[in-house]
Amino acid sequence: MTGNFASLLSLLLLLLLPMLCLSIRSFPARDGPEHGFPYAEAPEYRNGAQCPALSSSAIASGGRRIEEGVVSYCDPTLVHIAMTLDSEYLRGSIAAVHSLLRHASCPENIFFHFIAAEFDPASPRILTGLVRSTFPSLNFKVYIFREDTVINLISSSIRHALENPLNYARNYLGDILDPCVDRVIYLDSDVIVVDDVRKLWDTAFSGGRIIGAPEYCHANFTKYFTDNFWSDPLLSRVFGSRSRPCYFNTGVMVMDLRRWRDGNFRKRIENWMEVQKRKRIYDLGSLPPFLLVFAGNVEPIDHRWNQHGLGGDNVKGSCRSLHPGPVSLLHWSGKGKPWVRLDARKPCPLDFLWEPYDLYKPVRSGMRDRTTASDISSTMIGYSSYLI
Repeated sequence: MTGNFASLLSLLLLLLLPMLCLSIRSFPARDGPEHGFPYAEAPEYRNGAQCPALSSSAIASGGRRIEEGVVSYCDPTLVHIAMTLDSEYLRGSIAAVHSLLRHASCPENIFFHFIAAEFDPASPRILTGLVRSTFPSLNFKVYIFREDTVINLISSSIRHALENPLNYARNYLGDILDPCVDRVIYLDSDVIVVDDVRKLWDTAFSGGRIIGAPEYCHANFTKYFTDNFWSDPLLSRVFGSRSRPCYFNTGVMVMDLRRWRDGNFRKRIENWMEVQKRKRIYDLGSLPPFLLVFAGNVEPIDHRWNQHGLGGDNVKGSCRSLHPGPVSLLHWSGKGKPWVRLDARKPCPLDFLWEPYDLYKPVRSGMRDRTTASDISSTMIGYSSYLI
C-alpha cells in the first residue's frame, strides 16, 4: 500500500508541477466547440533549443515534394507513433496525443500515423479535420484501413469489442507506413504518457529482435491458448525452441519495421489466424497471434512503460491500483475506460490521472456540426489511403 501511495503521489506531482527543461508551451485563445468540433484546442508545444532541426523540403516517397512548412515523415530525426483513430475511442486517442506532446522534450519531432477504419461512423475525413482543429501544428498523417483486409481472418472472441477489425491494424503497419519509416512505436488509444517518449523510442534491440515491449513472465502463459492448442504436439511445440516465452501486452510496442518487412511477419501472424479459423486454439482477439510469433523473442522494456490493466477486470465497477515501481505510461486496458467512468461520476481513483489530458469540451445544448467542405479540404495535408 505504501509503495502504491508513493507512486500515485509522484504521478500527481508530475501532473501538477510545470514541465522543466522540456518543450516550450503557448496557449490558444480559441477552443474546439466554437469551430464545430467538441474538443478544445490543445496548447501549442514547441521544441526547445536543444532539439534537432527538422527538414521541411525533403522529397517524399514517389517523388512528391512536401508542401513548404510541412515536415517530411521521412525525416530521420522524427519519433514515429502509430495509433488507431475511431469514433468510439476518439476521446482516448486525443488525450493520449496530448499527454505525449506535453511530456516530450522535442514535441515537434514527433510524427503521428493514425489508422482509421474505412466504414467508421465518423469518416476518416472528419476525423482528420478534428485532429487538425485540436492540434493545429501536429505532424500527422491519416490512413484508411480497409476492413476487408482482415475481416475474413477474424474469429469470434470472448468479448465482442475484441473482434473490431481495427484491432488488427497493428499487424499491417509494415505495409501501411512508408518504407522510409523503419521504426515505430505502436500505442493503444487508452493510454497516457507521463515521460519523454524519446526514451522509449531509443530502445536498443539485440539479437535481431523485431519488437520490444514490457514482458510479464509471472502471468500464466498457458491460459492464453485452448486445450486444442496444448493437446496438439505439432502446434504446441512452437514454443519448444524458445527459452522462456512470456506474456506481453500488444498495446505498447516498439517495432523494427525494416526487419518486420524483411521477415514477412504480417504473413506469419495471418497464418496463425488461419489456423484459428480451422481449429479453435485461443479465445482472445488480436493478442494470441502476436504471442505465437514473438513470445520468447521480445526485447524486454522496463515495466514503467506499460502500467496496464487500469481498466479493471471484465467486471462492472472493478478498479485497479498501480503496480509497484516508477511509471512512464498508464494503460487503461480492460473493460473500463476513464472517460466513461468520469462521465458516469463513478470514477476509479486512477482515472483522475487521465483527466488533465482530456480535451473533450462539448457544447451542452444547441451544438450543430458546422463543418463545411472547405473546412475539411484545408485539413487534408498528409491524408492518404491504404489499399492492398
